[in-house]
Amino acid sequence: MIFGFDFAFADQPWLQTLTALAILATVAAAANWLSKVIALKGLSRALALTSFGEEKRTLSRMAWRLSYLVPAIIVQMGIAGVPHLSDTAITLVRNVAAAFSIVTVAMAISSGLSLLNDVYQRREDAAQHPIKGYVQVGKIVVYCAAAVLVISALMDRSPIILLSGLGALAAVLMLVFQDTILSLVASIQITSNDMLRVGDWIEMPGQNADGDVIDIALHTVKVRNWDKTITTIPTSKLIKESFKNWRGMFETGARRIKRALLIDQTSVGFLDAEQTARLKRFALIAPYLADKQAEIESWNREQGASEAVNARRLTNLGTFRHYVDAYLRAHPRIADTQTTMVRQLAPTPTGLPLEVYCFTNTTAWTEYESIQADVFDHLLAILPEFGLRLFQEPAGHDFARALARET
Repeated sequence: MIFGFDFAFADQPWLQTLTALAILATVAAAANWLSKVIALKGLSRALALTSFGEEKRTLSRMAWRLSYLVPAIIVQMGIAGVPHLSDTAITLVRNVAAAFSIVTVAMAISSGLSLLNDVYQRREDAAQHPIKGYVQVGKIVVYCAAAVLVISALMDRSPIILLSGLGALAAVLMLVFQDTILSLVASIQITSNDMLRVGDWIEMPGQNADGDVIDIALHTVKVRNWDKTITTIPTSKLIKESFKNWRGMFETGARRIKRALLIDQTSVGFLDAEQTARLKRFALIAPYLADKQAEIESWNREQGASEAVNARRLTNLGTFRHYVDAYLRAHPRIADTQTTMVRQLAPTPTGLPLEVYCFTNTTAWTEYESIQADVFDHLLAILPEFGLRLFQEPAGHDFARALARET
């Protein structure tokens, strides 16, 4: 016997077994404690020389788990030296110790993959090409392989034999891991095509998502909506359904204003000489009015259009349209490198839409809304100077004024 207890307790075999087991357990416990001390102290000294910060906890967890390999190996190798144990008991202890070692290694590898993701997140381009989904796939592969090896160890059979029997279960496994496979394919497509990054603002009405992407995982993408709620979207949905990504706006540095003023069409008319002279006081359109008036007078002379119905004349709506365009181009917060225009849309029963189309030189939400409000505050206030009215459905105040005039 390895422990040599036949000489000391020759007439008490059970005492030999208990003593040997106690010694084996003591040695395993001492080795476990010593391995933890050595591993953790050595790791602490190594980390002191590196720039690792938050990852220290993950590294410590890995070292702590790997330290359990030492007592497992000691038990696995030393159990055969315990006297008077049956072959079945020795085999059982060895198999359990081997399975424990496999689980320990699998958990350590899983922590290592998490550490890899944490270190990768410190890169500047991590948000553009996240690897969290691939890390989760790696963990699934590690745990599946560990499960096969653990079962093989407990059954004392080769894992090849166990894997050969899994062929019949392929259809079941495909069904069980259907979401995982779809999510993996979707994650690869999203990453390779750079469709989504952490920090992107996306809109996905079908999933009630409108906000910033805060996490991209294998199975889900989390979006923090503007009302501070969290929407969890299956990764595969981002491939099957359409969504709007506002990243291009932020990269451009400009945000679009696209809003229309509904002009009362009955207020549209020609400008007379008095109105034209009054509008020349506006510095923004004074050059336009002078050039346009000279052009119209020249054309009328050439055509001999003496009657007003045959002559060309300025309209208040056309003049106002040029005023709005000049106002936008002179505005310090409107981007002059982007498209700026004022256009008429098709008339509607609620008025003639005069659309303002331009871009602010900021993408900040609050600043954008403030600039947009300032622009339309001014346009609404200046509109009557051109003899124009906004269309507005009658309200109680309108009916009261009409009745007061009648009486």
